[in-house]
Formats: sequence, structure tokens, C-alpha cells
Amino acid sequence: MSSTNSALQARREAAVPRGVGSATTIHAARAENAELWDVEGRRYVDFAGGIAVLNVGHRHPKVMAAVQRQLDLFTHTAFQVAPYESYIALAERLNALAPFPGPAKTILFTTGAEATENAVKIARAATGRSGVVAFTGGFHGRTLLASALTGKVQPYKAPFGTMPGGVYHLPFPAGDVSVAESLRALNLLFAADIDPAQVAAIIIEPVQGEGGFRPAPTELLQALRAICDTHGIKLIADEVQTGFARTGRLFGIELSGVAPDLVCVAKSLGGGMPLSGVIGRADLMDAVGPGGLGGTYAGAPLACAAGLAVLDVIAEEGLVERANVIGDRIRDRLDALRGKPGLVPFSAPRGPGAMVGFDILEADGRTPRKGGAGIICARAAERGLILLSCGVLGETVRILVPLTAPDSIIDEGLAIIEQALAG
Repeated sequence: MSSTNSALQARREAAVPRGVGSATTIHAARAENAELWDVEGRRYVDFAGGIAVLNVGHRHPKVMAAVQRQLDLFTHTAFQVAPYESYIALAERLNALAPFPGPAKTILFTTGAEATENAVKIARAATGRSGVVAFTGGFHGRTLLASALTGKVQPYKAPFGTMPGGVYHLPFPAGDVSVAESLRALNLLFAADIDPAQVAAIIIEPVQGEGGFRPAPTELLQALRAICDTHGIKLIADEVQTGFARTGRLFGIELSGVAPDLVCVAKSLGGGMPLSGVIGRADLMDAVGPGGLGGTYAGAPLACAAGLAVLDVIAEEGLVERANVIGDRIRDRLDALRGKPGLVPFSAPRGPGAMVGFDILEADGRTPRKGGAGIICARAAERGLILLSCGVLGETVRILVPLTAPDSIIDEGLAIIEQALAG
């Protein structure tokens, strides 16, 4: 077997299609908490967390033990064939944690795209309508309907022909777009393109992930809630990246005080196992008849065991509170670096809790630098830090360090960011 990054990269290029991109050419050999070692034995600090999957870190002992216990019992039956307690127990736990009042029910899946697509299916079944409203810059997955919901053409839509119909996009309030302008666009949409009585759902990320770690203003979320209530539209919170303590709340939508109707979850729920779900108001969730929802691997036993352990770790280790401590530490360090001579100019850090991003700027200190974040992330990888970019222009550096990371590891990663900014 190949034992170097370059050898594996050559094999990858020969065997794997280029459509699946990788942020680095680091090939993982092992990982622990917030550290990763490649096949050549080099150690890296992990500020990516598998794209927000590892809020409880790589291989958390409680997650590993829970998966091992399940592995000794059975690995698969298909919940639609022979259901099992761990799926039911996880649904009960999530129902009790739902960020809205009243009875809740949860269905489990495997990927974030499955969660967003099924939330739309549930909303359509419950309302008898088909229209869905989303936002520019939003990311909701790569399957066909999820790609239609996603508010970015390149690279998610351009090569794939006509997207599924009934999906409409509003400008997200960021940069020079205000909340008032976003809401005016919604009113124009209702006047020109689709009657609100035919809209099933509005879907929004409480903090845009791929769109650049841009929080949805509370004013916008409150207005959307009122509009949904007026017209019988269901509000979907896409918490795939924001969920499970990342924002300093269990769910990012809680920061606004707005209660959604349906919540999409994935990523850190599984602690490294493929797991997603939709948590929704019970009456909505029961609008679909038996057989209308599900999936062969949906809510797999190993993943459910991991999910239950993740919820225990978040509670027992106080990771909601820890996210705020980590976020303050990161923002304070970045604020201290801004304007420091010899560093690439960058914006003030933004984002709640430990979901922190900042834009790489042109020399004028104001204009976002297209592709600038990728340059910084590549420099960081050379120095031993795994870091990701995002943003509509590829201008945003995002930090998704595990919430279980010790301060010393966080400080080490921040020092490498400073070195990368220095060139």
C-alpha cells in the first residue's frame, strides 16, 4: 500500500473523479480529538473538524465505546424491517431538545442533503403546496433538490442542467443588502412569481456556512416567522452546520428566540458516523403516510449509538458553554492581529460561539479578495494546520475547531494562522 501523500494523490487522481474536491493533499492515517496525523507521520492541528462534524472531537472515548457496544450486537437491520431501541431513544432525546414548543417527532437519515430534502417533502405533504423559498449564498446539500435549494450556481448547479422547479431565492442580508431589501424581495416574489398560498416552506440557515459564516439577522428571522404564520408557510431551520453546540446554543436558531416548524440536523450529531434527521412539530411530521419517508441506511444502528453518546458528551462536558469560551478566545486573538504590520489585511471576525469566520481583503482593507482564503488555508496546511475556506467569492476563512480542544491546541492553531497571514 502507498505510504506517502504524493503516492496516494496520484492513485486518487487515477481512481476518483475530479468532481469530489479535497481541501488539502493530506491523507489521514489517524486522529485524536483536535489533532490529525497523515500517512507520513506528520501531525496537524485540526481547525476543520471534518467540516463541522467533530464538535466532540475525533474518536471521543464515549462515542467510540458506544459504537463498539453496538458493533458487538448488530450493525444493520433497516429500521423499516426490524426497528431498534437506539433509533427510538435518539428520537426521544431530540424531541425533548427541539427548539420550538409543543410535541415533536424526529425521523433519522444519513446525510445533510437527505435532511433538507425530507424537510421539504414533509412541508409539502403537510401544506398541500409545492413552492419553497431559500436564500442566495445558502447551502443545503448536493443532491438535485438540495442543489436547487442551494443559492450558488458554481460549482453546485452549473453542470447539471435544469434544477427541480418550485424553488425561489431571495437576497440574503449581507454586505450591501439590508433586511428591508430582503423582505421587499419576498414581497415582490409573492406579487410577481408565486402566491404565498402556494408556498410550502421557507428554508434558512441560522448562520450561513458555505456562504461565509454570515449570521441571519434576528430581525429577518422574526419577520419570516410572522410571514409564515400569516400565510400558513412552514419555517425550516437548516442546522446541519450550526447544530449541536457550535454557536454557543444547542441550535443556532435559539440565538434569535424564533421557533421554527422543522429543523434539519446532521454533521456533529453523529460524532463522525453518518447521521442526519428532521425534528419537527408532531402534527407536521405525521402528515406523511407509512412508506413515504425513510431509507435503507437511515438512522443506522452504529450511528444512533454514536448520536446518543454525542448528546451525553455535550451535556456532561458543558460544550454549549465551552463554545462561547472558545469563540471569545479566537475572536480576541484575531482582533489583536488586525492591522498588525506585515499581515495580509482581513475583516473583523464574525459568527456566534465557536463558529468563527473572517474575510481576506485586498490591500485597500475593505474589498473581499476573491480566492484569498484558499491561499491562507494552503499556507496553514504547510505549517501544520487544517483550515477551510468558504464564502461566495472564496474570501472567508472559517474555523471549526472541535469544542473539546484544549486551549493549548487552539492557541497553537491561532499562531499558525498568524504565520499564514504573514506569508
